[in-house]
Amino acid sequence: MGAVIVVLSLVCVVASLLPALPKQQWWVRAFDFPRMQIALLASALVAAQYLLLDSNQEWVQAMVGVTAACAVYQWWWTIPYTPFYPKEVPDAPAQTRLPTLRLLTANVLTPNRNAEAFLSLVRETRPDVLVTLESDAWWQNALAELDVDYPHSVKCPQDNLYGMHLYSRWPLLDSHVEFLVEEDVPSIHVLLQMPGGPRLRLHCLHPAPPSPTENDESAERDAELMVVAKKLDACREPVVVCGDLNDVAWSRTTRLFRKKSGLLDPRVGRGMFNTFHAKYPGMRWPLDHVFHSSHFAVAGIDRLPAFGSDHFALYTELVLVAEQHRADAGLDADADTDSEVDALIAQQDVGVDDVPTPRA
Repeated sequence: MGAVIVVLSLVCVVASLLPALPKQQWWVRAFDFPRMQIALLASALVAAQYLLLDSNQEWVQAMVGVTAACAVYQWWWTIPYTPFYPKEVPDAPAQTRLPTLRLLTANVLTPNRNAEAFLSLVRETRPDVLVTLESDAWWQNALAELDVDYPHSVKCPQDNLYGMHLYSRWPLLDSHVEFLVEEDVPSIHVLLQMPGGPRLRLHCLHPAPPSPTENDESAERDAELMVVAKKLDACREPVVVCGDLNDVAWSRTTRLFRKKSGLLDPRVGRGMFNTFHAKYPGMRWPLDHVFHSSHFAVAGIDRLPAFGSDHFALYTELVLVAEQHRADAGLDADADTDSEVDALIAQQDVGVDDVPTPRA
């Protein structure tokens, strides 16, 4: 048993140190994901070390200290995504008549054929805007009935796991499909007319992940996120960014995206809302995101039941408040933010002007 404890403790140390390296290789960035699992394991190991090993020995004391440091370090990254942390975005007033966005985002998984289960979720939640990822021509046909209730749409079916569709009850004043970094990975950018007059910019992203079956490094993903963040830096109108970013909420890249864009994360202080992997309860993390400007308050966030995909759908309800709130909310940019963002963008053939600004 002692040997098992020692080996697992070493695993925690290595898994904590690797993501701190400024490397983009997929096998390094993969350790950004399971921070909660590592935190739980390290915490359990500290207890096991005290109970099962001889704490009078110096090497055991050292191992306890190092493992405890790993646990604290991992909890530092993940604790904001629990109810024990202050909410970054305030709750919306109850029974408000203010304009409200009901947004449903879902990576449907291209080979998944359980479209009826997904349509049942749409009928149940009745979102104003629906965004599907990995939707190909088969999915476009399976969702054709949505055209009745969602007469405004942007459709980009693809059979490479990067198709994307947007369905809206509200008019689209402007819409663009762009391939920002990779020629077969689209993004959707629209200007929505909300009821009552307000306009809303919505950017839908699904960059390819760093993985042994996709890109060897995170350079493509990072560049797409950073160029959109830089585009939104000076935006003063209501804006929402959503999609499967193939990155977790607490990663350095996602935090850098939030610092540069100034957008807020409604999950902070509420929960992780882990959307992937739907089939493995012990290995789940938040890959599907909704970030928004400080024009909004939160009426609700919900991870919906499984529908056959490897992702859960994410339902988010945001209320457009009369004025921007808490200018100090979110993550503050520091002296290195701009240089870090520019360095990541420079790795790919993309610039801020490539990101459209939807206009009426």
